[in-house]
Formats: sequence, structure tokens, C-alpha cells
Amino acid sequence: MALLPLSAANAAQAQDAAPPPRELVVTAAKLFDSRSGRLLDNPQVLIRDGRIVEVGRAGDAAPAGAKRLDLAGMTLLPGLIDMHTHLDADPTYGGYTSLQFNDRFWSVLAVKHAQDTLAAGFTTVRNLGADAWNDVGLRQAIDEGKLSGPRIVSAAYGFGATGGHCDSTFFPPSMQQRSPFNADSPEQARQRVRELRKYGAQVIKICATGGVFSRNTEPGQQQLSLEEMKAVADEAHRWGLKVAAHAHGTSGIKDAIRAGIDTIEHASLIDEEGIRLARQHGTWLSMDIYNTDYTQAEGKKNGVLEDNLRKDREVADIQRENFRRAHQAGVKMVYGTDTGVYPHGQNGRQFAVMQRYGMSAAQAIQAATANAAEALGSKDVGVIEKGRWGDIIAVAGDPTRNVALLEAVPVVIKGGEVVKDAR
Repeated sequence: MALLPLSAANAAQAQDAAPPPRELVVTAAKLFDSRSGRLLDNPQVLIRDGRIVEVGRAGDAAPAGAKRLDLAGMTLLPGLIDMHTHLDADPTYGGYTSLQFNDRFWSVLAVKHAQDTLAAGFTTVRNLGADAWNDVGLRQAIDEGKLSGPRIVSAAYGFGATGGHCDSTFFPPSMQQRSPFNADSPEQARQRVRELRKYGAQVIKICATGGVFSRNTEPGQQQLSLEEMKAVADEAHRWGLKVAAHAHGTSGIKDAIRAGIDTIEHASLIDEEGIRLARQHGTWLSMDIYNTDYTQAEGKKNGVLEDNLRKDREVADIQRENFRRAHQAGVKMVYGTDTGVYPHGQNGRQFAVMQRYGMSAAQAIQAATANAAEALGSKDVGVIEKGRWGDIIAVAGDPTRNVALLEAVPVVIKGGEVVKDAR
């Protein structure tokens, strides 16, 4: 018998010792094509070692040893993407009630919130602001397989002007509370981008205007200048990072778009010029048009201050009508909920509201799949196609006819592993 060269022998031994590939074949009645918004019949999806390797039709050849998951009568969709979450926030502690807990309480709660989010069918989230690097640590633990949760694109700390929405605004000067990342000049803004990226930020979050749930700020107030936002966008893009701007107010929205910010969060008071600018620049809008239902129903009981509830009431209907106007004008839209303002795991409740304010069910689903992936700059998620992660959900029925099906997702697959099967 001929002897193999030593290097070839070692390679053969390594191949023999390698574990067999993890393979899963998924079949169902329908598949939602998130690029076209259409349903495809009798799909078969082969996932190998976490990645989709083939999308065909039921009955196609498949590896003999692969596990099989037959979801008869169900519709497959890409794992959903929420572009605006706060995994270390809990809405049942509003106003000053959170002060009864140690700082690390929120780090621990984030673990359960991540699990609830994944169980709701959201296999990817963009976490736009956390305290104490909580979202960075959570992402690392999930990626290492130590915890169950969605894929997280982490912003770490959001930042803005001293005294603005991203600062600590609820305490007197004797308590010396402030965000460690306030930026009050273009030079400071560039430095903050570099510092946050250094310690794990994968997207930059800024507060361009005042907000609803801060104290002593109004949503319409612009709080970062055009020059400061330009510095943020330029520095972040230099490092290959996207930028999200919290911006309720009209002038702040328009300057954020002009500055080259990638996504505008909330966009509540956008006007016709802002809509035109967003369309012209290709800027994505992420408008959280469900959460006021929860806040107005439960906020007072949860300790939210009346001034915050007042601001929420004032912008709610305006934001929803502006969502309708922006969508009708052809502005690019993604799905962002601001969960943490309302309970994690209820992310899917916004789909029906988006449909009520002008989107078709298919368009709302695309906002949380192919559109969101494009806005993230990711070719790994958002579409069921070869090469992407095997992140798939399934619902019983047709979500393009009844989008409320996505409020309670029974089957969730992440990276080719079935993490929930509640059929």
C-alpha cells in the first residue's frame, strides 16, 4: 500500500476527526420572499453549519443524514430584525422608580429581555443605547454561545449635547450625574465616536434633538449642530460604522439628513422638506409608531412622570400621520420599535399599526427583513437565500393577509438551530 506524504496523512486524519456538518432541512407550505414581497409555494431550505446553502422546492434531493423539520401548513419568513431596542431597559420602572435597584440589576434583566426578544421571532436587533456597556457584554455572551438571544448590533452609549436627551437629566447638581460621552463640539463628537468604537460599539447612536422620556428637554429642540453631526457621520463612516440619530424635531431631522446620518429614529415632526431630503439622500426612517399605546395605558402606573406622558401624547398622532406621509412619498423605511419603552417580546405588535397607517402587510414585513438588512449594511440576515444565516421563523397561515400573526411566532430558528417550537 502506498504511503501518503506526511502532510497529506495529517490532513486526512484531521478530516476523519472533524465532526459531521450540522444540517437541517426545513419544508413548509409557503415562503415569504422578502425582496419581492411575494409568497413562494412548497419551499425547502437546507441549512448547513448555521448558513443557508440551498433554497429549493419540497422533494428536492437533500443529504441523507440531515435533520428534517416539516412545517406543514406554515409560512417561512426570514428572522425578523428590530432596528431600535434597549435590551437593558424595563418599562415597568418609570421615572425615579428605577433608583431602588443596584446598577447591575439592569445587566441581569437584559439577559431575559434578549431571550424574550428571540422567542418573539426577532433574530437580529440593533440596540441603540445602553448603560455600562451592557449591550456589548450581552452580545459577546450570546456570540460565545453562553446565552440565548438575538444577534445584537450594539451602540453602547448614545451621546449628544450636555443637558440634552442622551445626558442624565433627572438630578440636581449636587448629585453630579452626567453622561461620560457628552459632546459639545465637532472635535469632541469625533473623539466620542473613536472611544465608543474602541470598546465595542458597532453602530453610533446620537441624540440630535430633545426627547419624550428625558427631563427638561422638548422633542422639537435641536441639540446637536449640523457641524457636530457632520463630524460624527464622517468619523463613523471612516471606521466603517453606521450612524443612527434620535431626532423628533423638524430642524434636527433635516440637519441629521444633511449631515449624512444613516437612519433617523422617531422622525416624529418631520415636514415636507424633511421628507424630500430623506428621499433625496436615501436616508432610512425608523418610526416607532406603536409604543405610545403601551405608554399611555401603563405609564402612570409604572411611575412615568406626567411631563413625559404629556410629551408622548403631543407627538403620538403627529408621528403616525407623518409615517403615512413619508411612506406615501416613497421614503425608505425600516422596522424599529424602541422596546424597553414597552415590554420586550412584544416587538411584533407594531406590524399592525404600520399597516393601519398606510403600509401593506408585505411592506411592513419587508421593513423588518430585507429593508432592515440593507440599512444595517448586512448580507447575512433579512433574506432566506444561499449564504445568509439560517435565521428563519414560521407562522401558521398567511402573514401577508394577517400580519397580526407575527405578534405570536410559534417557530424560531437561529443559525440552523430550532430555538422555539410551540406549534
